[in-house]
Amino acid sequence: MDAILLQILNGLDKGSAYALIALGLTLIFGTLGVVNFAHGALFMIGAFCAVTLNKLLNLSVTTIDPERTDFLGQPLKVQTPYIENWFGPEIGAAIIDWSVPLAILFSIPVMLIVGYVMERGLIKHFYKRPHADQILVTFGLAIVLQEIVKHYYGANPIPTPAPDMFRGSLDFGVLLGFDPNAIIYPYWRLVYFLFSALIIGAVFCFLQFTTFGMVVRAGMADRQTVGLLGIDIDRRFTIMFGLAAAVAGLAGVMYTPINSPNYHMGMDFLVLSFVVVVVGGMGSLPGAVAAGFLLGILESFASMNAVKDLLPGIDQIIIYLVAIVILLTRPRGLMGRKGVMET
Repeated sequence: MDAILLQILNGLDKGSAYALIALGLTLIFGTLGVVNFAHGALFMIGAFCAVTLNKLLNLSVTTIDPERTDFLGQPLKVQTPYIENWFGPEIGAAIIDWSVPLAILFSIPVMLIVGYVMERGLIKHFYKRPHADQILVTFGLAIVLQEIVKHYYGANPIPTPAPDMFRGSLDFGVLLGFDPNAIIYPYWRLVYFLFSALIIGAVFCFLQFTTFGMVVRAGMADRQTVGLLGIDIDRRFTIMFGLAAAVAGLAGVMYTPINSPNYHMGMDFLVLSFVVVVVGGMGSLPGAVAAGFLLGILESFASMNAVKDLLPGIDQIIIYLVAIVILLTRPRGLMGRKGVMET
């Protein structure tokens, strides 16, 4: 039972990332009808927002420490972050330590601007083009973005640690009545799952309970009728594109302590996230979230040694096998709507 619960936790962790990225993908497809293959790059940009803020906070000035000497007996030159000079050693060190959570505030305006520029500068010209054209141009954009990141940040992963208080692991099994050390799970992975649940809940509440969200949902169902009512639905859909970009960016920011950011991390998640969207049903927001967690848990169980010994390599293909089975039995996906991506 403890092994099963551990794999469920691992699955919820993976599923959180899949669900957040798939949620943004579905928002874009549901509102604009665009298959955005650059969405994984938005996840990557969010991660590098955290990297950038961490580097900015660690910018240092050389100072002389009169109480310490080097091997020649001269006063020691030390590198002191500017942030510590401005706010003092304790507060400055705390700000640097909390750089990843603080990157949330830094990334939101950045991702909104990136999403707006992407939609107004490129995507809008492909609304009425075939989906194949949309895939090609957004995939090309994703490659351009990742090469830009590679040029400025290098090809190697960049470690970006979580705050000190969230490093280490929680004896989760004790909370459930198991023996000590039966289920040990990293604190930050639990934080990531809770953060993902909060963002997903906030997006659904925004769409369900605000006037703006209700208009957007109406536009997703019947864009022409909403336009005839005198509502500028295109402007609202542009805002939704920025919101979807922000969701992907936030997913990337909080994922940095789990997996050190690198320039190809967006592509790594993109294909799996599209599988999640298709399994959940194109255009279905609840389907995208449900499929994200479902496939995350299945992938986690498939990675168990006992399963891999019985079926070697199953952990690499389980998501695609499940997708084939679901699409053969339910061609529209788990919660897909009639007429979406159908001719």
